Amino acid sequence: MQGHYNVLFLCTGNSARSIMAEAILNRKGLPVFTAYSAGSHPAGFVRPEALKQIELSRMSTKGVRSKSWDEFAKPDAPQMDFVFTVCDNAASEVCPIWPGQPMTAHWGIPDPAAVKGSPDQIDRAFRDAFMILDRRITLFLSLPLSTLDRLAIKKEIDRIGQQ
Repeated sequence: MQGHYNVLFLCTGNSARSIMAEAILNRKGLPVFTAYSAGSHPAGFVRPEALKQIELSRMSTKGVRSKSWDEFAKPDAPQMDFVFTVCDNAASEVCPIWPGQPMTAHWGIPDPAAVKGSPDQIDRAFRDAFMILDRRITLFLSLPLSTLDRLAIKKEIDRIGQQ
């Protein structure tokens, strides 16, 4: 593999984890990677706590929105090279057929939006999810994609999802 890579992060609601992953990769992966995010049942809004984590990391929130994965299954959509599910629900759902047969992996992250408690506990859950995503994306970016074959890349992206 070599060149420019498109990456799609999927989650059910596309309101927190997948949005944060999109922002992280779009910041750290340029110019080699372009990240997108979507959900099977989009919430229609982005969680303010997710936006806060992105902004605290001095990453752009411009154009961030909750969207359906249907947008990326259309013939005129960008062709994906990688598709990562970041929540347990999306991993068990039947995904659309992605043009070009991208590599897929499940990088399950606990849902910070499901955390109940004090504002500090909720903030901590979003910060923890952001940090896990940041670490996994950093590991992903360290892979020598141009020198690995598809099987080796698949093995590595699955391993990253277990960390």
